[in-house]
Amino acid sequence: MLVISNRLTIPSNELEFQAIRASGPGGQHVNKTSTAITLIFDYRRSPTLPDSYKQGLDKMANANITAGGKIIIKAQQHRSQEMNRQDALNRLQSLLLQANVRPKTRHATKPTRSSVRKRLDTKSKHSKTKQLRRTPPKD
Repeated sequence: MLVISNRLTIPSNELEFQAIRASGPGGQHVNKTSTAITLIFDYRRSPTLPDSYKQGLDKMANANITAGGKIIIKAQQHRSQEMNRQDALNRLQSLLLQANVRPKTRHATKPTRSSVRKRLDTKSKHSKTKQLRRTPPKD
């Protein structure tokens, strides 16, 4: 079972774990043991995941999310299978928490009178400086 928040937990029967051989350095240990973990979670078919999370995941641009609606996380940093399993679960939890974050809505504001006055004063001062740099007209 994966606890996302106080109200949301994902049962372990919706999570699929596959033990595979890790790549990279490690010598004979890496070549003989299947310590890397691939976690697959089909969020579109999940009955426990709320629609707000599903919509957030659909909008996210993440390499771990496939077009078919699956999250695939490969964890191979640790030497033990159990630590890689926990790492994959932690990464899934953080991804789901990111998907549920709603951006703040922007409220249009009006500039203050003093800021408008300062901006116009600066513009007129700059304009006068530019005018003084011009060559005088020939009469």
